[in-house]
Amino acid sequence: MTALGATAEETWRRAAANEAGFRELSRCSVGAGMPMIVGEIPVRDRSSYHFDTPKERHNWNAAYVLETMAVCRDALAHARLAMDGVVAPRTACLMGSAINGSDSLRESFLRFQSIGANGVSPFLLPNICANVPAGKAGAVLGFTGPIFSPQGACASGNHAIALGARMVRDGDVDFAVVGGVEMPLVPEIVLGFANMNASFKLRKTDRAFDHPGQASRPFSIDRRGFVLAEGAAAVVLAADEVVAAHGLKALAEVAGVGWTSDAHHFTRPFQPTIVRAIRDALADAEIDPATIGSINAHGTSTPAGDAVEVQCLREIFGQDLPRVPITANKSQVGHSLGAAAAVEAVLALMALEHQTVLPTLNHVPDPELAGPDFVQTSRPHRHEFVLSNSFGFGGTNCCVIFRGV
Repeated sequence: MTALGATAEETWRRAAANEAGFRELSRCSVGAGMPMIVGEIPVRDRSSYHFDTPKERHNWNAAYVLETMAVCRDALAHARLAMDGVVAPRTACLMGSAINGSDSLRESFLRFQSIGANGVSPFLLPNICANVPAGKAGAVLGFTGPIFSPQGACASGNHAIALGARMVRDGDVDFAVVGGVEMPLVPEIVLGFANMNASFKLRKTDRAFDHPGQASRPFSIDRRGFVLAEGAAAVVLAADEVVAAHGLKALAEVAGVGWTSDAHHFTRPFQPTIVRAIRDALADAEIDPATIGSINAHGTSTPAGDAVEVQCLREIFGQDLPRVPITANKSQVGHSLGAAAAVEAVLALMALEHQTVLPTLNHVPDPELAGPDFVQTSRPHRHEFVLSNSFGFGGTNCCVIFRGV
């Protein structure tokens, strides 16, 4: 679920058509005269989710809970994996989030101030407990393997994929439903990012004033911060022999994982440790940089972050970098924090399936970042391996390499 669509298919259709899903904030108000461009998930058809009832929405007012349940159901349905007495105990669920149930916490604060003690929901603590959405998904879908929430800030989705892949590889589980969910559009979160100059702030002179779709512009000379967005995505992992035994079909392989921490700064990316994460992913996949066919960049559209990522890619790929197309999905769906890497993983997997590369929209060349092939519009591209980068606050990095099968 992204700003482009409430399903993977709709998101892909619009992404491949070079569309962006941005509009002015409608989920909440941040004050008069403060227009904010964000990415909001379009209204989805709730009728096909038996657990998505008015009562459940009232009790579970942290939106990431029901969205986790929905994307996990969709992922299992797409995989054609049915729960039974054999599969259920061997299925894990790892769904990352960066801010968890902040919307529920905010609602309880407001109700406490206006009503008093009885205004605080008895569901508050479960709503903000990071592993509960996966537990709720298990309760309605039937799996009983390990459940938890990898907390890797904006890299949480890749951490979930990496950890799930290790659990499958080591035989702890047969299946792992992994990904990330974030519903961050509450006033304090929106304003917090704006006030730290991390997110895009609209100005009358900006090219996005009349064209909101141009607000996110990774690697562009006029990049001015990310577009904060909602997002949710999940994939199902399993070992080759398990896929074959259950008559399933694999779309791709988690070929390599590299993860590091910066020990440098709580928000500024750090080239040496990011480079090491990419190199570790390549080593884990047992390939060299020349084998990578496309790059799914972290590409937040911040001045410093994009510059450091390009420097890292130059160090890894050298003179070969211009031959590798670079996609920055945040130019189309925005930055969904703990869901971002999972959303980008799904889009990278669909790009492998369709042998296509998606665009880095709104790009106006920056002379300091010259050389790389930032994809202007989606185009056919034959490739076997894609490198997907994700970095997060606290100095956490997780890079995953997928191989099409």
